Amino acid sequence: MELKKGEHYVMGLDYGSDSCRTVLIDAADGSEVGMVVMAYPRWAKGLYCRPGINRFRQHPQDYIDVLEGTVGALSRAGTEVTAKIRGIAIDTTGSTPCAADRRGMPLALEPGFSENPSAMFVLWKDHTAVGEARRINEAARTWGGTDFTKFSGGAYSAEWFWAKALRVFDEDPHVAEAAATVIEHCDWMTALLTGAPDAASIKRSRCAMGHKAMWHAEFGGCPPADFWARLDKRLVKIRESLGNETYTSDKAAGLLCAHWAERLGLPEGIPVAVGAYDAHMGAVGGGVKPGRLVRVMGTSTCDVIVAPKAPGEEPLVRGICGQVDGSVIPGLTGYEAGQSAFGDVYAWFKKLLLWPIEALLPHIPAVDQSAKEKAAQTLAKLILPALEKEAALVEPSVSGVVALDWLNGRRTPDADQTLSGALSGLTLDSDAPKIYRALIESTAFGARAIVERFREQGVPIESIAGVGGVARRSPLAMQVLADVLNMPIEIPANDQTVALGAAIFAAVAAGLYPDVPAAQKAVGSPVETVYTPNPALVRAYDKIYGCYKALGAFVESRNLPQGA
Repeated sequence: MELKKGEHYVMGLDYGSDSCRTVLIDAADGSEVGMVVMAYPRWAKGLYCRPGINRFRQHPQDYIDVLEGTVGALSRAGTEVTAKIRGIAIDTTGSTPCAADRRGMPLALEPGFSENPSAMFVLWKDHTAVGEARRINEAARTWGGTDFTKFSGGAYSAEWFWAKALRVFDEDPHVAEAAATVIEHCDWMTALLTGAPDAASIKRSRCAMGHKAMWHAEFGGCPPADFWARLDKRLVKIRESLGNETYTSDKAAGLLCAHWAERLGLPEGIPVAVGAYDAHMGAVGGGVKPGRLVRVMGTSTCDVIVAPKAPGEEPLVRGICGQVDGSVIPGLTGYEAGQSAFGDVYAWFKKLLLWPIEALLPHIPAVDQSAKEKAAQTLAKLILPALEKEAALVEPSVSGVVALDWLNGRRTPDADQTLSGALSGLTLDSDAPKIYRALIESTAFGARAIVERFREQGVPIESIAGVGGVARRSPLAMQVLADVLNMPIEIPANDQTVALGAAIFAAVAAGLYPDVPAAQKAVGSPVETVYTPNPALVRAYDKIYGCYKALGAFVESRNLPQGA
């Protein structure tokens, strides 16, 4: 049955690294009825984080504040609209877990832990758990049973669930003692809205548990208690709290409870879909299907593709972030890879160039303070567009500068968060635009390494779509990506593709569409822009890519263990 426009709305909430984007979508055709963005208040002030040691924590109250702020703004559009909201779905960053009590509530919401970073959500890019990840990998290979990393690319990352749980327990024994469970951000949001009474009743996300917590049907759930007991007995109760079942996001986790319906200004009883990670719902919003890789490009990237389940024994793809049945589209295997820094690479260079403005401009006596602040703000807005314009004029074969994109470690292929970025080929002629172009090229080379790994391991890639902030804002980055991959890059016509993906799941969970592909067809965005490869630059980049791989091999050979 075809839906009538203006009769059925769905809401998608996209919790990113810095802010939440909430969209209200007409479920008949995907047209946007409303959209609100709100930054996390405490995070914006830099609270609870220590970038120098890669510690990035977020307070759960931030998530509640933006939930009420964004949804409340949309609900005030009027009862004619809110009465027709049929479903809600939420995506979040991940792995972003938090120690929680028996109710499933984050410990940081309790008075004794309210200012304790170890009791807060550990953001995806927090890399303080490198040592814990190393211990998990060693245990998986030596404990005498199944290597539980085999469906996670063969290596467990410091960015993931168990390493982070163990890290906060190591940081603070009081948190370890008080924690009855550990909960992913995407699971907590749905538990909150549906009024889940305790941790045992929370429907855990197949996406989150499969890709980041080593859940697999072959194991009967996450790795068993006896494995964790050999590693650290404090993890046994956490494993037991998770249960063995996971749920795909086309299903409802429950219904919007009376308490949150009143707080948000929405009708009680709206179906709330099982949560998932932003990249996976964003891939659905970007039109993922077998053979079509969707790159969700923001501060980092997640590269997501799906494929039919192979008959017989499941073939393993080495060095990625996991392969999980139904993690993206139920009935298909979802594969995830990505880069730990993408937009963050460009942001780092921007911050580097702005240092004299921020450090010295306030001390120039002849300039009015308000003029100084206005000048600093203006320069901050103009610097990357100006760099992009000049960098577009640089010929890659002439520059000679080669960069390595591992500024926040390497996510894939072959996770290693201890690795670092590098620049080579610098001369006295190496100006800011040339270095900036080399950084853009490095992120494209990192993408090529991922695509090559997928293909080597038997996952076909026939087309590529780019979604997210960088895809929409940087034509140069997308053109370089097309040239380096020698493939067209398609950009969907939507500024909020990830939130749109969440809305698609809301529509399916609400029963408006029979499955995810049907909802994608009705609600998904058309392709707006296509970047096609330049044959001359394809040949040039083939040579420079060899230099990139050589630089990476050198950095990897010189890498020292953390703390050495």
